[in-house]
Amino acid sequence: MVGTMKKIVMMLINLAIVVALSGCAGMTDTQQRTVTGGVLGAGAGGIIGAISGSAGWGALIGAGVGTAGGFLYGKHKETEDEAYQRGRADASQGR
Repeated sequence: MVGTMKKIVMMLINLAIVVALSGCAGMTDTQQRTVTGGVLGAGAGGIIGAISGSAGWGALIGAGVGTAGGFLYGKHKETEDEAYQRGRADASQGR
């Protein structure tokens, strides 16, 4: 069991390193946040799952929750940015 846990944790660490080193060129901010959320969620879920007995399921659930959270946060930030840009445009037109 411990050997399996170590393999999964090492796999998640390697995945995080690959994503970090490959960069997110050409991706929107929301896409970057979605990927980051998924990787961090998988890592955290794998660690929590390993403690509770199932690192694989923990990583899978964590990846899903992290991806959804990253996506929703990215959409929220896009909405904020659009509102900010509209406000700047209105201010420059003297409204």
